Amino acid sequence: MNDNEGQIAVHMARQTIEAETKDQDMGRINAPGSFNDKRGVFVTLSTYPEHNLRGCIGYPEPVFSLAKAILLAAEGACHDPRFPSLKAKELDDIVVEVSVLTPPEEIKIADRKKLPDVVKVGVDGLIMENGPYRGLLLPQVPVEWEWNSVTFLEQTCIKAGLLPDMWLDKTTKIFKFQGEVFAESNPHGPVRRKELS
Repeated sequence: MNDNEGQIAVHMARQTIEAETKDQDMGRINAPGSFNDKRGVFVTLSTYPEHNLRGCIGYPEPVFSLAKAILLAAEGACHDPRFPSLKAKELDDIVVEVSVLTPPEEIKIADRKKLPDVVKVGVDGLIMENGPYRGLLLPQVPVEWEWNSVTFLEQTCIKAGLLPDMWLDKTTKIFKFQGEVFAESNPHGPVRRKELS
């Protein structure tokens, strides 16, 4: 995505969040033709200036058009089950971030102990899957927490409700994906591309 498309994506998410919290009609958003392509998307809300997570919902698989995925993820982020629903009075105290993802690819590797060499912090996001357990961490998460690739693998297992070392178990499927991340620098402020690495 180019920077202009990234700005449009974040403005779409912000407009959706404003409408959702104020119980208003969304209004019309003009988006480029590229927003008709199916893409995986996550919308993340963080408090400002503390940058504590306030909501994060998304669709890792490219099942919706980019435009629809942004709208659905933004609405969902307002009602992330880990937090109380976002209120209109909080709108000036949150920053909006949109991550546009590549389709997840399964990492197939004979020697699981070599996985930390394959997973690139600052580039890859991860999904762990084992039976009914599934967890995802976006590419920016290990950068923000200053994790190495082993800790990243362990934390994705924990997110999935698995023991931290289950990435070594061949019954666990591991997928990686990449993302382009665009975020407001401050509430309602300029949108910038986030450099992860």
